[in-house]
Amino acid sequence: IAAFVICGVTAALGGLMSSARLYSGQPKMGEGGELDAIAAVVLGGTMMTGGAGRLGGTLIGALIIGIINNGLNLLGINAYWQYIAKGVIILIAVAADVIKKYRKG
Repeated sequence: IAAFVICGVTAALGGLMSSARLYSGQPKMGEGGELDAIAAVVLGGTMMTGGAGRLGGTLIGALIIGIINNGLNLLGINAYWQYIAKGVIILIAVAADVIKKYRKG
């Protein structure tokens, strides 16, 4: 129950901060954020098949995804192509993880 309460409180705080930044409430503000979160975790080294990840790796993954998002926005790439680019990044990271797993034995 505590996890759900913490999740709800942090989501509410995030919504308040986002609406304060834009001076309005936008219902589609966080759309696509789950893809960024998954990509950051996978790039950080957490296996998609289960296992434990590290906070440092996830933070580095989030930094990389933030840089990629900013770069694609600065280049003027369409948002739909940005989703495709992030999906390809996730696929490459998962493939590298699977290859690493099979090489271990």
